[in-house]
Amino acid sequence: MKRTMPWSEPVDVISSDESSSSDSDVDVDYGLDGQQSSNDTTTDQPTVEITSEDLLFKRAEMYQEYMKQLPIPTQRGSIIPFISWVGLGKSIKQLYQQPLHYLTNILLKRWDQLRFGSEDEHRPLDTIIHPCKAEATIWLIEEVHRLTSSHHHLAKLWLSDPMYHVFIDSIFQNS
Repeated sequence: MKRTMPWSEPVDVISSDESSSSDSDVDVDYGLDGQQSSNDTTTDQPTVEITSEDLLFKRAEMYQEYMKQLPIPTQRGSIIPFISWVGLGKSIKQLYQQPLHYLTNILLKRWDQLRFGSEDEHRPLDTIIHPCKAEATIWLIEEVHRLTSSHHHLAKLWLSDPMYHVFIDSIFQNS
C-alpha cells in the first residue's frame, strides 16, 4: 500500500468508537517504517491496571481525609448514662451528630470484650467509670485516630477483615 501524502505534511487523525464498514474489514496498522503492527498495544503509554486493593487504598485515603476535617467537639452536652463502651459510642454519635472513626469503633468493641468473664461484667459501666471521664477518653482517642492514623494502615486492616464496613459509621448531615 502506497502513501498518497508526503511525510512532511501534517495528518489529521480522527478517532471514533464506531468503525465504518471499510474499517471493519482491515485491522492492520502500518507504522512509520512500513512494517505491520498491532492496533491493540501502545508503545508510548504504560498499561495501568487498577485492582480492588488499589481501590480500597484510595477509599481508605478518602475516608481518612474526611475524618481529619471533622472537628472534635469542645463543648460537652450532658452526662451520658451508658452500660457498655459501644453503647456510649452510639450515644455520642447521636448527641454530637458525628461519626466515630473506624479505629475508635473497633477499640470500643474490644474494650467491651475485655469485660467478658470479669466480676463486673454485668454491672453498668457508668457505675464503674464516671461518664464524663469515659466520654473525654473517647474524644481523646477519636482525635488521635482522626489526626494521626495512616490510610495505608486502615487499608491493610480493611483487607484483612471482609466485614470492616460494619465499623464505619454513616456520614451524618448537620441540618
